Amino acid sequence: MPAPPDGAAPARPQPVYDALDTASRGLLPDILDNLADGVVVADAQGRFVHFNPAAVRILGVGPLTVTESDWSASYGCFCEDGVTPVPMLELPLSMAIRGQTIYDRVLCIRNTNTSRNAWISVNASPLKDGDGTVCGGIIVFRDVTAQREELDHIRMLSAVVEQTADSVMVTDRDGLIEYVNPAAARISGFLEQELVGRTPRILRSGVHGDDFYQQLWATLDKGEVYRGTIVNRKKNGDLYHSEQTITPIRDASHTIRRFVSVGKDVTELRKAAEQETRLQLARSVQQRLCPSSPPRTCGLDLAGAAFMTNETGGDYFDFITLRDGCTGLVVGDVSGHGFDAALVMAETRAYLRSMAQTSSDPGEILTLVNRVLVSDLEGNQFVTMVVACLDRRTRTLHWASAGHITGYVLDVSGSVKAELMATGVPLGIFSDATFATATAMDVRVGDMVALVTDGVTEAENAAGGSFGSDRAVAVLQSHQQERAAKIVQRLYRAVRHFSDGVPQADDITVVVCKVDGHSSWRREAHSRPGESA
Repeated sequence: MPAPPDGAAPARPQPVYDALDTASRGLLPDILDNLADGVVVADAQGRFVHFNPAAVRILGVGPLTVTESDWSASYGCFCEDGVTPVPMLELPLSMAIRGQTIYDRVLCIRNTNTSRNAWISVNASPLKDGDGTVCGGIIVFRDVTAQREELDHIRMLSAVVEQTADSVMVTDRDGLIEYVNPAAARISGFLEQELVGRTPRILRSGVHGDDFYQQLWATLDKGEVYRGTIVNRKKNGDLYHSEQTITPIRDASHTIRRFVSVGKDVTELRKAAEQETRLQLARSVQQRLCPSSPPRTCGLDLAGAAFMTNETGGDYFDFITLRDGCTGLVVGDVSGHGFDAALVMAETRAYLRSMAQTSSDPGEILTLVNRVLVSDLEGNQFVTMVVACLDRRTRTLHWASAGHITGYVLDVSGSVKAELMATGVPLGIFSDATFATATAMDVRVGDMVALVTDGVTEAENAAGGSFGSDRAVAVLQSHQQERAAKIVQRLYRAVRHFSDGVPQADDITVVVCKVDGHSSWRREAHSRPGESA
């Protein structure tokens, strides 16, 4: 029998209807046409016998004049994944025609008449005549797109809850834990089975008093969302800060049935914020203690700068007017980093300036500072420091160094005139330590004094090489004719260029003093000691 025209009522091959009694033959089409589920009946040759309106609505296409081999492509039949076309012999109606019964097979329907993917659940059965011979097949299917989308949504939410890094905990109205996600177990250190059936009291740290929890429950009992940071205790006893959002969950009658708590472990964030606050305070201390400009009456070209790291160290420089009109250049470096180092630096600066009021001898000043620092510093703390004094009356330089790295004096041609090496141990180690004062030489117009911290010499590049003192001296020599402030910047930039992107590991401090032709030292150079210029 030829297939009917597209959209026409399919013919009724006699073998199929012969299997029904006379009464059923009359009622069956009407019954099928009024079903909400789609029904398609085909004979053993793959010709459509019945195609009810629900089937047309669900599939988007009615009975077509196509062969069984073209059903899958014509109706857009795909496997449940929505990607793989269904082979002819795996179509439920084809399988039913061949005597197989199928239950709840899910297919995806996508064709030119469907605006989006539609999923159907199909049951298929063979039709047999009175002799038990298969004479056709029938499929009954329903649109399960909404249910599938809802199920996919639930699966997605479940995956989100299960895989989120934040702790999720569900309790009943009385606070008994019904569910925890893997993150809640990981953060708290308890196993899931150790938490379910218990109350959140198992996490109490003892940091919060009863009033805290009473206010929390008062908020929830009013049906309001609680937001706050709670300090909890892990199974191993460690404390952690959890940023909590606890939401009451209501049923259809608006009665609170459950509470959902979402917690974010912010312990490390709080530690980082506290550390950053301490570092900012340390930077502020360090910046305030270093002079903004040299003394105006010193008659010298002076400049200094401390270039700080992210993790602030304890570098310090200063210009001090000593007794008898001497100018003191000071560079120090406190061991360690952070706020503690900044406090030690502030204390050392205060002691140094106090001692400088009574003495202009660098060794004596360092000896006095050391005596008071020893009792204040912890066992692993110390301070390296160099104090260099320029005496305008005698035009000489004398210095003392408490374990600080070498400073340099360069003449007008750039030759190293003197090295200012350590004359004692670092401050704060031995209470009876003394520091000798060394005298360099006469200071002449064009001479330059340069003092640095080990942030200059120990700066490293990607290959692990150090900038070193030789490179530092070379930079000073190549820019010896420039102003002091420019030389300070030149040396810092040379260090950072050498590091070539490697993060700065330590503070870099540079102090440069030049005796130039515009200073009062030039006029005094023609006067005898003791005479005024």
